[in-house]
Amino acid sequence: MSIDVRLVWPVEALLGEGPVWVPDEAALRFVDIKRGQLHRYMPRSGTRETFDLGGQPSFVVLAHDGTLVVGAGNRILSVGSDGVTRAVVTEIQMPAHNRTNDATVDGQGRLWFGTMDDEERRPTGALWCLDQGSLHRIGGEAVVTNGPAITRDGRTLYHVDSGNRRIWRYAIGEGPSIGDPEIFLQLTPHDGYPDGVVLDSEDCLWVALWDGWGVRRYAPDGELLLTVALPCARVTKIAFGGADLRTAYVTTARVGLDAAALAAQPLAGGLFAFDAPVAGNALPAAVLPV
Repeated sequence: MSIDVRLVWPVEALLGEGPVWVPDEAALRFVDIKRGQLHRYMPRSGTRETFDLGGQPSFVVLAHDGTLVVGAGNRILSVGSDGVTRAVVTEIQMPAHNRTNDATVDGQGRLWFGTMDDEERRPTGALWCLDQGSLHRIGGEAVVTNGPAITRDGRTLYHVDSGNRRIWRYAIGEGPSIGDPEIFLQLTPHDGYPDGVVLDSEDCLWVALWDGWGVRRYAPDGELLLTVALPCARVTKIAFGGADLRTAYVTTARVGLDAAALAAQPLAGGLFAFDAPVAGNALPAAVLPV
């Protein structure tokens, strides 16, 4: 299958991440962690907006009240559509060198997110769940966490240990909690590092490949179904958008690339899109504490 990838915003993100489709805005939201920015891309009009949040915003999802939920540093923030922080939802008790990273929301409105060592040296990152007003440390310790992604039935969670090139799969239990880990995928140095992941409407897992020049689609049994090549190495995550959720948007990064690498991949850090072979899933809104 031939996939045509197009550049939709040459934003030159240092560390583009956390893309999410916001239906009420008909827009894609994403962050640049290292520049402290929140971006909005509206494909119908081509409008591109950037909001300076400061800090290191690592993910953005929609909240049930129409605001945005942003993870940044050791805090979960409530942010308005105008990029202004409304409130601190919660603070995470963790080492000072840690920060939030990737996130998702399940069908109950619970926010699942990972933390990581910002220096990328110590296995002090973990998986967390914000269940309305209650914050739970779930497990899944790693230096750099990515994902998580949750199946449509809410029973299974994929969790990425990027440094070890490994993706784990867990059964979700009560509490919330997770069961015993199962290795879903082990990549090789040739593949790059698994970064952000997302599930489509057939419960196939899309994996962005840091230093892997693309994204891959895997069946629930781990079979590689599709590879989509991109014109830059550091691919971070995809999100499905558009009215039919058939447009895949891809964030990338240019952080850590030297002058020669940037000359070879001048589109690094851009926002890309392609027409997906299947639809994605609408991400539920997070239910915040009252």
